[in-house]
Order: sequence, then structure tokens, then C-alpha cells
Amino acid sequence: MSTRQLRPADPDADSRNARSPASRSRPAAADRRTATGPHQLAGPRRRAAFGLLASAILAGGAWALLGSSLLVVRHIEVTGNRLVTAAQVRRAARIKTGAPLATVNTGAAARRVEQLAPVLSATVRRSWPDAIIISVHERTPVFAVASAGRYQLVDVHGITVRWVTRKPASLPLLSSPPAVLRGSAAVHAAAVVFSQLTPALRKRVMSVSAASASSVTLHLTRRVTVLWGSAGNSAQKLAELGMLLRRHARYYDISDPGSAVTAG
Repeated sequence: MSTRQLRPADPDADSRNARSPASRSRPAAADRRTATGPHQLAGPRRRAAFGLLASAILAGGAWALLGSSLLVVRHIEVTGNRLVTAAQVRRAARIKTGAPLATVNTGAAARRVEQLAPVLSATVRRSWPDAIIISVHERTPVFAVASAGRYQLVDVHGITVRWVTRKPASLPLLSSPPAVLRGSAAVHAAAVVFSQLTPALRKRVMSVSAASASSVTLHLTRRVTVLWGSAGNSAQKLAELGMLLRRHARYYDISDPGSAVTAG
């Protein structure tokens, strides 16, 4: 008689066998959906929130710069002016108080100020929160030109800086001026020559004439005349004239310093 050896029963076998592969995979898939779902939505929501925040900041900044009364022009300060008044500069700039500071066209305002005859250049800048600063660099008169009982003070370019009733003692007279002063090469050459003189010699100059840029003539005290010529070779001419003046002549031609001529 044969005997069959029985294996002990496994109480968990039925439960394990009852689980099919599909049934085992379903909870894992559900877990993945539960875990990844919020993260997938968080990205777009965060970007949308940042976008709204950035738009709000930009809108607030634009309102502060352009729409509010906080950053508007309340003061217009003028610096560097002596020959023109601050009121003249402000009128020329045409910047309105109360206008948003950010909208002021500083370049255009500077160009308008430069249309004033005494102004050589101008800069306009914003000074937050409520001011505009206009800095002017004025022209420097170098000659006085007699005209109809008055004197027009002209700069190195022949531009009239201002009119006065009396000739300033510090400025020489420009005698026999060209018909057109503005942009005259002769006036420019005369101004350059005068600026190259020594302080002692400059004090002796009563007037300067220049029929052309190459024929500048100095009229000194004691009726002394110096034909300087062009503005070149100033160092040589000054040295030559320094020696020749010891002769106490009335006329000196140093237009060619290598062959100077004296007379009188």
C-alpha cells in the first residue's frame, strides 16, 4: 500500500493566486496619478501667478512714472549762466512744470537752449524725483566791435555774444571788421593770435585788425603796429618780437619770423 505525502496547506496561497498581474498594477498606476497630478498643475499655475505679478509691477511703475503726481517736474534749476538769465534759459527750454519727469525730451530741450546767442552748449538732465537741471556753457567774448554807438562782443567764431554801451577794458577792439562776422576765418585767426600773446603783450594791445586769416595786425600802445600775419609759428614770432621791441620802432613785420622788418 502506497502512502502520499501531503504538503502543509499555505493559508496565503489563495490570496496570492487571486491577485492577477492587472490587479497588482492598478493600485501602482493610481498611486502614480495621485502623486504626479498636483506637480503637473503646479508649474502652469506658478507661471501664471508670476505673470500676473510682473504685469502688476509694470503697471504700477508706468502709473508712477506717467500717471501719478509723484514724479512730475516741480523745479527747473539753471547753472553756469552769467550772460543770460535763468528765466531766459527756462523759456528757451520750454519744459512745463507738472509734466511727468520721464516724458521730458532732454535732448530737444538742450538744443533749444543752445539757440540762445550767448550759449555755446547746454545739457539737460533729470534729478529724481521732481527736478530738471539745465547746465549751460556760455561763449567767451574776445573782441569788441563798434556798431551804431554801441559795441557787440564777439567770440572766437565771430558770433555776437551780447551788446553793450561801453567797451570792456579787458577786450581789444576789432577794427575794420569783415562784413560778415559769424564764421569769419579772419576773426578766428585774430582771436587765436591774441590768445597766444604773453600777458604783458596782451595788455598793450589796443585793437586787432585782420583783412584775412593770413594778415592779422596788432595795434599796440604808443602807436606801435605789428604785422603778425597768420596764426602759425607763434613761438618764433613771440621770441623775435621780444628782441625787436627793444629798438623802439613804430612798425614791426614778423609775418615771416626768419626775415623780420622794422621801420620808424
